[in-house]
Amino acid sequence: MMSMKMARIAVALASVSIASGAIPSAAAKDRPVSISFALTADGRDVGCGAPLTNLGAGRLESKLHDARFYVYGVKLIDAKGGRTPITLAQNNWQLADVALLDFKDARGGNAPCTETNPPKNTAVTGTAPAGSYVGLEFSVGVPVEGTSEGKTIMLNHSSTETSPPPLDIAVMAWNWQGGRKFLLVEVDPPSYVTKPDGSKTKTWMVHLGSSGCKGNPATGEIVACARENRFTVTFDRFDPKTQRVELDLTRLFAKTDLLVDKGGAVGCMTAPDDPECPAIFEALGLNLVETAPGANDAGKQTKAGASPVFNIGPAKTTSSLARGRQ
Repeated sequence: MMSMKMARIAVALASVSIASGAIPSAAAKDRPVSISFALTADGRDVGCGAPLTNLGAGRLESKLHDARFYVYGVKLIDAKGGRTPITLAQNNWQLADVALLDFKDARGGNAPCTETNPPKNTAVTGTAPAGSYVGLEFSVGVPVEGTSEGKTIMLNHSSTETSPPPLDIAVMAWNWQGGRKFLLVEVDPPSYVTKPDGSKTKTWMVHLGSSGCKGNPATGEIVACARENRFTVTFDRFDPKTQRVELDLTRLFAKTDLLVDKGGAVGCMTAPDDPECPAIFEALGLNLVETAPGANDAGKQTKAGASPVFNIGPAKTTSSLARGRQ
């Protein structure tokens, strides 16, 4: 083993490790890559049915109900800023360039995640050319199409009934035209959520996906969406031995009253006129509506490569919550 020339990246919402031999060359062989993802709240790792402390504008004691999201376009960044795509392993959690991260209890229960009770899937695996990398880039969402086994396939606007995993999960889709829910986070506050008509419901939901979509994919029409709502996260520098990337639920819900829903679907389900969505989209780093008439930037990222809910934190490489389990 050439220990003096090992290339290792550790990140968790992303922990990457690549065993590397020599400096990259045209003949450099691909090496295994593993990227682990973590979910945090109030500075702690959470997952499964974990309690969530100090959540939302009211700093409430809540509970995680569900958390899953798709990522694609995962790339390693070298010291010169060059991007090297990771070729994803094809399995039940990964198809073409897309991977699903699922923080639900793998046992189907409602207990917090532990080392002996891990979440379903918190790792993206694949290969990349041996080399020295200093950063990571990935996008949240599902692209319109991708390549699998040398063929172009439809991804976002495809039927859950006929798609292979992980695009076959009905709860992670709107409908064939609307496409997938890119990010789904649901929490249960300590008391019921009150709706405008006085009725109550148990769970406050964030469902992010494209909206304003037109076209019928069932008849072969190309679907175009007015608001794509995909976004990219870029980290140019991090310490591979001491840092990781985290999805922070505290930031996601920082300006949200989890006990009240003022209209539309409960929580934020991407609608541009939903009163709960402005705070959520601000946290994600997305424009809910146009910033100015004619700007044509609704559903676009506020700042390229940045999303306030993603940050780098201390790596916890010995924890199965950081590593995940396939």
